[in-house]
Amino acid sequence: MSELKNDRFIRALLRQPVDRTPIWMMRQAGRYLPEYRATRQRAGSFLDLCKNEELACEVTLQPLRRYPMDAAILFSDILTVPDALGLGLYFEEGEGPRFRKTVRTEKDLAALNSISAEDDLSYVMSAVRTIRRELGGQVPLIGFSGSPWTLASYMVEGGSSKDFRHIKTMAYDQPELMHHLLSLLADAVADYLGAQVRAGAQVLQIFDTWGGVLSAAGYEEFSLAYMQRIISQIPGEADGRPVPVIVFTKNGGQWLPAIADSGATAVGIDWTTDIGVARACIGSSVALQGNMDPSMLFASPARIRQEVATILASFGHGSGHVFNLGHGITPGVDPDNVTAFVDAVQELSVKYHQD
Repeated sequence: MSELKNDRFIRALLRQPVDRTPIWMMRQAGRYLPEYRATRQRAGSFLDLCKNEELACEVTLQPLRRYPMDAAILFSDILTVPDALGLGLYFEEGEGPRFRKTVRTEKDLAALNSISAEDDLSYVMSAVRTIRRELGGQVPLIGFSGSPWTLASYMVEGGSSKDFRHIKTMAYDQPELMHHLLSLLADAVADYLGAQVRAGAQVLQIFDTWGGVLSAAGYEEFSLAYMQRIISQIPGEADGRPVPVIVFTKNGGQWLPAIADSGATAVGIDWTTDIGVARACIGSSVALQGNMDPSMLFASPARIRQEVATILASFGHGSGHVFNLGHGITPGVDPDNVTAFVDAVQELSVKYHQD
């Protein structure tokens, strides 16, 4: 594997000194880029794009050609694991992801495939290896998965949901069945992330997109406990370097201390939590990632720069901050506004890393 030329992102995650605050964006390879839309059209479908290692590599690298990001993130989807389990993932135009089968009974659960990430998700590992090779050590590569609770939400509901009625009913009325499903998913995700590290991923992120819909007690029981189980199983280092793990729970700002105690290296926060408050709460034990409102990218470049300045000032001096959006970038954003965003972080953060 190539020597890492820019390790600013990893150093910040480990709360080591850096010359400026590193930056990447969730969904940085996506529909806001015309070159991505062209590649997706060439692939035929979103799933075909995910399963073609050369095209997945191409879209992973596209944002790095436009912007001096400090990390690349594997182009894939969080629902690859449930798809491999046999639920039949497909995408409805305008409706998002759907499954042909759901898991709502013990019989449904027993019918799931037994999977090995190396074999049944080999197209993801091929993409990771291809991207690492093509990156040539330019920046670190982030691998990822959805959290067990988030994956279960899609599997039980059959797709996206507004009220999470079916999975919450299962959690509160059939907790044994819920825990059985979450245990199966936690071990599958740990296997999946471990395989990504062996293939070349240098940082891991767990996307707990729907953890924030739970009650406080429910979050600890059904989401956080299973992310801890994953973190305890995945490799702590590769290529002689630590493999940092970022946990991102959307709408999880009220549970920051518990997330910081999960074993994660860094905690991703959304835009509803002030990053200075988060740092005062947990920043001495973990790094923080975030957290500009993605909708700010629809504003003027001057307003974007002002917001970047505000967030940097709120975090303050020293390492341990990775600049990101508070969720994924929104389709329809002008790519030039992303340029303004990245430039502002690079220029305005330097003073916070000087003695």
